[in-house]
Amino acid sequence: MAEATANGLGQHALHATHAHDAAAVATTDTHQEHPIKLYLVVWAWLFILSTCSYLVDYFGIHGYLRWSLILIFMMLKAGLIVAVFMHMAWERLAMMYAIILPPILVLVFVTMMVFEADYTLLTRIAFFGPGP
Repeated sequence: MAEATANGLGQHALHATHAHDAAAVATTDTHQEHPIKLYLVVWAWLFILSTCSYLVDYFGIHGYLRWSLILIFMMLKAGLIVAVFMHMAWERLAMMYAIILPPILVLVFVTMMVFEADYTLLTRIAFFGPGP
């Protein structure tokens, strides 16, 4: 305080600076609250998507359509949970990429392995013939 008056700032300028710093700290320490309606709507959508997933089994859908529908419903539910309940929708873009990009890359590599497995199977059948 003695340095401030010695530098010619005076008491008024010193208090104004502290008030400005206190206001800046108060705005950065605020906690963001989300309305309960948002969570209820997401919960309702999760219930609807789970119902649709169970209806796939109830109606007896088989084959690739069954697994495609189940996986689509599963990914939609996981996306809702990550976006809202884990607060990812309000995070920085870098954080989103850190969480979302690895599973997408895993899906890409699994797809590549599926095509590679088909190629390997067809090559073995071509050279060794069908099994016994």
